[in-house]
Amino acid sequence: MELIFATHNKHKLLEIGSLLPKNISLRSLDAIGCTEDIPETSETLEGNALLKAQYVLDHYGLSCFADDTGLEVHVLNGAPGVYSARYAGEPKNEERNIEKLLGQLHGLKDRRAQFTTIIALCLGKETHFFKGVIEGVITANPRGSNGFGYDPVFQADGMDKTFAELTFEEKNRLSHRARAFSKLVSYLEAIKEE
Repeated sequence: MELIFATHNKHKLLEIGSLLPKNISLRSLDAIGCTEDIPETSETLEGNALLKAQYVLDHYGLSCFADDTGLEVHVLNGAPGVYSARYAGEPKNEERNIEKLLGQLHGLKDRRAQFTTIIALCLGKETHFFKGVIEGVITANPRGSNGFGYDPVFQADGMDKTFAELTFEEKNRLSHRARAFSKLVSYLEAIKEE
């Protein structure tokens, strides 16, 4: 089975590609010649994931899945949430996003947060959603150089390292994206056997 992952993000492609069973061939937007930045205009993670997957199905006729992830900080009423990638404004910039977040949390004791990933899968006329969540805290300062996004300031419950201090393999075993993706893979394996 061939699937398109609606992303230009090489980090995400590597992360997801390493989790796929051998019978599924994964291609990125770049591999199919889709160079546009598909608009994410929904107010929800589900809506944005669906917009991207549906765009590829409609314009390229290919089965596709897309994800949208948000960092939800409890004391900030779930912000940055659906706006995580552009939290500090345009153009999107990971360092400025982290700087803004840490500034808003300065002096606050409650630093509880969670990463939520929603995957939308468009297979022909069928659409399916898969969700992964991991709880943790926002650290006082960035630590580590692996990963991307908010990884340097997110420390999962039960861990003493941020996501950016974990190896690629360690993060893949427990991340929100890995949790959502394992549900997607289980679904794909189940329909393959039918």
